[in-house]
Amino acid sequence: MGEVLTLAVSAVLLAGFYAAMAYGLGLIYGVLRIVNLAHGGIIMASAYLTWQLFTKLDLDPYLAIPITLVVFFLVGLAIYWCLVRFLPRGSAGAVQSLLLLFGVWLIMRNLAYLLFTGNDQAIRTRYSTASVSILGASYSLNRLVVFGVSMVALIALHLFLTRTYWGKAIRAVGQNRDSCTLVGIDVERVYLLTFGLGTALAGLAGLLASTLFAFNPSFGASELLKSFVIIVLGGLGSVVGIALGAGILAFAEVFSIYVVPSYLTSAVGFVLLVVVLVLRPGGLFGQRVLG
Repeated sequence: MGEVLTLAVSAVLLAGFYAAMAYGLGLIYGVLRIVNLAHGGIIMASAYLTWQLFTKLDLDPYLAIPITLVVFFLVGLAIYWCLVRFLPRGSAGAVQSLLLLFGVWLIMRNLAYLLFTGNDQAIRTRYSTASVSILGASYSLNRLVVFGVSMVALIALHLFLTRTYWGKAIRAVGQNRDSCTLVGIDVERVYLLTFGLGTALAGLAGLLASTLFAFNPSFGASELLKSFVIIVLGGLGSVVGIALGAGILAFAEVFSIYVVPSYLTSAVGFVLLVVVLVLRPGGLFGQRVLG
């Protein structure tokens, strides 16, 4: 019983990171109907930015969160304004957006190779090896902080989408773009804001990942795939569903050690994805738009 409880707490903490990892991808898809393949590249770039701020300026990774959010919000605005806004809307632009944003990811990865080589990097702070005892078991302090940041991000995103004018505009455009145009909402500005916010959230995920894992220019590929699994599990375009999908994926991976060898746990999520797509294509919690 003690082992099951320890694994359950570990799964909850992992779910916090997974949710933070998927917020940006889910937000952009929920409004623009674009699968942002540059999401993995943003996570990688954010990890390197955090590492540079830590090594060059001795800035603690968690204190760098505001800087990271602002930098990658601006990066998202630039990507949308210079590239994405020229894509055709609807299903006609689906393939073009995939190819375009995949190309952006490849450019970012190769720039990282040029600037930082392919060596693994890691951020080691004074508390990197610190742990906290919960119910008789020790857990990494970084994992706890990452979980807390993820929950704050979820609450802040939910309040923004439900309590502010621009948040409500984002939800409305995600539900019906044409009706929003008729009532005077600037749809292009909403798309720009959404892409910026989604990219900023991906930047936050990269910062959190850099405190947990070593990284190199190829970092972000697995995170992108798992983010896609999460938004499909939770219901495409559902912010709360993303958190629930992250929990399902985390628990499935953690408890799969009872069924499959440890080196196969990363494949559990993709098996789960196939099953859900076959049985319930709209996601386990239905297809909602930022609800």
